[in-house]
Amino acid sequence: MLGKREAQGDLFTADTQYLKFVGEDTFYGFLARHGRELFRDEDFAKLYCPDNGRTSIPPSRLCLALLLQTHDKVSDEEAKRRADFDLRWKVALGIGIDTRPFAKSSLQMIRAQLVIHEEVKTIFRASLECAKKLGYLRKRKLRAVLDTSYIFGRGAVEDTYNLIAEGIRILSRAVAKGQGEEWEAWLEGHALSRYAAPSIKGAAEVEWEEAASREAFLSGLIEEGERVLEIAREVRVGLEPEGAADRAIAEAAELLTKLLWQDVEPTERGYRIKEGTAKDRIPSAQDPEQRHGHKSDGRSFTGHKVAVAVEVESQLVTAVGARPGNEGDGACAVSLVEESEENTGLEVAQVLGDTAFGSMAVREEMGEREVIAPTVKPSLPKEGTVQLGKADFIIDTEAEVVRCPQGHETREWRVVKEHGQETKRFTFSGRACQECPRAGECVHETRRQRGLGREVTLHPQEARLQAARAFEQTEYFQEQYRQRVVVEHRIARLMGLGLRQARYVGRAKGLFQAARAAAVANLTLLMSKTAAGAAAAAC
Repeated sequence: MLGKREAQGDLFTADTQYLKFVGEDTFYGFLARHGRELFRDEDFAKLYCPDNGRTSIPPSRLCLALLLQTHDKVSDEEAKRRADFDLRWKVALGIGIDTRPFAKSSLQMIRAQLVIHEEVKTIFRASLECAKKLGYLRKRKLRAVLDTSYIFGRGAVEDTYNLIAEGIRILSRAVAKGQGEEWEAWLEGHALSRYAAPSIKGAAEVEWEEAASREAFLSGLIEEGERVLEIAREVRVGLEPEGAADRAIAEAAELLTKLLWQDVEPTERGYRIKEGTAKDRIPSAQDPEQRHGHKSDGRSFTGHKVAVAVEVESQLVTAVGARPGNEGDGACAVSLVEESEENTGLEVAQVLGDTAFGSMAVREEMGEREVIAPTVKPSLPKEGTVQLGKADFIIDTEAEVVRCPQGHETREWRVVKEHGQETKRFTFSGRACQECPRAGECVHETRRQRGLGREVTLHPQEARLQAARAFEQTEYFQEQYRQRVVVEHRIARLMGLGLRQARYVGRAKGLFQAARAAAVANLTLLMSKTAAGAAAAAC
C-alpha cells in the first residue's frame, strides 16, 4: 500500500534542527526547503496496491533519495549508508537523526516501478514544475537549443564468435528454465557443455592465422546455434502461449537469430565473417539495444545517445531523450520540441542547433518555427572529379533557369529521383560545354567524350535551401546562433553527473538515468539562481 510523508514537518527532524548548519544554499538545503513541493505521494498511487499489503516507504522520499544519489554519484549501497548516517542527507530527506529511512532494495524497487510504468521522466518534470513555482518559465514563447551527446553502453562489446556463443547461452538458459532443468545439466544433455566456459574462444583449439580453421570454428558455432533454436521451437509447443517462459524463450531466440547472421556470409567450406559492419549491428548480447555510432568523423563509440533541449533564457533543460547510438542527430528534433512544449506549457517559437538540425527535413518538420541552424555545406570535389560544384552555378528556381560560371544558361530539365524524392535535373547544351574553356573543370570526362554537357541536380527543396543559406549570412543569424553554446554547458553538466557511462542495461533505464541527471542539473541551476537573487536583494 502507498505510504505517505507526514502532512507537516516535525520539530525534531534534521531539516528543522540542522538546516542552517548544513547550509540553505547547498543542494541538500534546497531539497529540504522545496522537497515537499517537488513530489507528492499521491502522484505515485498507481504504482501501489490501493487496499492491500504492507505500507510502503513514501515514494516522495525515495525520489528525493534518487536525486541525492545522482548528485553525489553514489551506488545504491552507498546511498543507503548516507541516508542512515550522513547529516546532509537526513536534512534533505526531512527525517530524524536516528532514522534509517529505507533499504537498498527500496531504491531498486522504486526505480524498477518507474521504468515498468513508463514514468521515468516523473522526477525530471518535477524539476520544471519547481522552476515555474520559483518564477521561471513564465508565459512567453520559448527559444530551444537542441543537441545530442554519446553514452557508453553498459553491456560488454564482443566479437562475432563471442556474440554468437553468448546468444546460445542466453537462449539455452531460457529453455532450460522453461523445462525446469539446471542449465549446466541441460547443456551436458545436449552436447553443448563448452558453452558453460566463460570464453568460447579460450576453450577452443583454433589456428587463428588460418582461414580454414576460423571458418570451421565459426561454422560449428552457427550449426549449434541453429540446433538450439530448433530445440527452443519444440519446447515452446508445450508451454503456455505468451506465458512468462514462452516470452523469455521467444525473445532469446529472436536475439540469437540476429546474432547468428548479422556478421557472416557463406563460403564453399561453411561460413566466414564478412567485411564491413552491418547496418544496425548488435554489438552486445547483454544489451542488444546498444549500437555503434559516430559523433564526428574521428570519434566512434558503442552505446546510446542522449538528446536534450535547453531553453535559452533560463538555461533549463526542457526535454530529454535516449536515442539509438547510430541514429542521426536531427531525427530527435520534433520529439524534443514537442516534449518541451508539453513539459512547460509554452510554445517553442525558435529552434537552435548545429548542422544536424539544419536539414530541409528538420525545417519542414518544424513548420512555422524559426530555425537557427547551419545547412550542410556542399562537399568539396573529390580527386579525379570535376572542380566546379553546384555552388558555383546560379540557380533561379522561379524562372527555372540555371546559369554556369561562364554565363551560359539552360532551361532544359527533366524530373529525376534523389533520396526517394522527385526533383529537377538541368542539362546544358553539349555543344556549348564542348566549346567552353573551362569544360575540363566542369564536365566529367565520360560525358565530354560522348559530346554531352554538364548536369546540375537541384535539391527537392532547392528554393528553401537557398533561402536558408542566404539567411545564414545575416548578422541576425550569427547573433542568434552564438547562443547555441548554452546547450553545450548543460550537456557538460550532465556528463559531470556521470551520464557519459550508462549505469544500467537497456535504453529505457538509460533514459531514466538521463532524466535524473537533467533533474539534478535543473535543480542545482535553480538553487544558484535563487541564491544569486537573494544576494542581489540583500544588496
